[in-house]
Amino acid sequence: MKITINDVAKAAGVSKATVSRVLSNSERISDDTKRKVNDVIKNMGYIPNATARNLAKNSTKTIGIVIPMDAGSYFYNDFYIKLMQGISSLAQKKGYYIMYAFGNDKDEDKVIKDLCSKGVVDGIIMLKTEQDDKTINYLADRKFPFVVIGKPLEDNNVLWVDNDNFKIAYDLVCELIKNGHKKICFIGAQEKWMVYQERIKGYKKALEDNNIQYDTNLVYCGEEFSDETGLAGIKEVLSKSDPTAVIAIDDLVAVGINKYFNMNSIRDKALIGFNNTMLANYQTPSISSVEIYGDKLGYYAAELLVNHLEKINDASNYKIIDSKIIYRQTYNSIIKRQ
Repeated sequence: MKITINDVAKAAGVSKATVSRVLSNSERISDDTKRKVNDVIKNMGYIPNATARNLAKNSTKTIGIVIPMDAGSYFYNDFYIKLMQGISSLAQKKGYYIMYAFGNDKDEDKVIKDLCSKGVVDGIIMLKTEQDDKTINYLADRKFPFVVIGKPLEDNNVLWVDNDNFKIAYDLVCELIKNGHKKICFIGAQEKWMVYQERIKGYKKALEDNNIQYDTNLVYCGEEFSDETGLAGIKEVLSKSDPTAVIAIDDLVAVGINKYFNMNSIRDKALIGFNNTMLANYQTPSISSVEIYGDKLGYYAAELLVNHLEKINDASNYKIIDSKIIYRQTYNSIIKRQ
């Protein structure tokens, strides 16, 4: 038979309210009473009803995660799996549950409003930011706890975690130039997302600082982070120009580019993606990629949110995660191109 809080109260010779206060470690209960009640709980094998306790505290101990795509695309891109691993690690450590919600451009607003209004989560983690982000504005106006993975256009005390995408792209282009590349292609996706905006700015600034003119024929931006974007992008770029190196905003995009190179026996162009996914490592040839540590992005995003929910002071409202280049077969850093 299941042991109830009433059974514990009767065995300990105290009221049900006293047992509840012991479970919440209330300062109103003496140490002697706490020891007596906890001994009874241990001996009887009583397991508190977490849901009931959280409802009493007006808390769900649940974090909502809004994934900006359909479920199929999400499970295809293991960068998001890394994010989930990081978030889950922190959530488990702090005793929180996770609720997933998938929202595309058409229904994301409704998904967010439902999560906020129905009381099913204590806070929300957003996995992307946009220019003039209506979702961030909505959550901020409602003062609903949230954190975003991606640097907002305007900080305004928004909680966020990201890599320094400007610097990553800048340093990568500078290294390619140092190794003899002057015609460097950039194939991106989701132009309104801040990750694209920051990386294209870094790309342009690196060209400028190395006295190389920005060429629109070497830049393409598709609608999705997909291999189809890579295929379409490189095909269009090669119809107008002949780059010696190609940067893809995501490994999925790089897979499409690599596929096009293989179909057309193109072997003389460096290729590098982002996110260092398993896909990149198992391509032929294997694709070089920028490791941005998705697990750390997820972990620290969850930590910022939980600290905010539990009113744990933090000196900063953001955290920047380091990155590094993983060199594989599609990147030759030794042979300089003329």
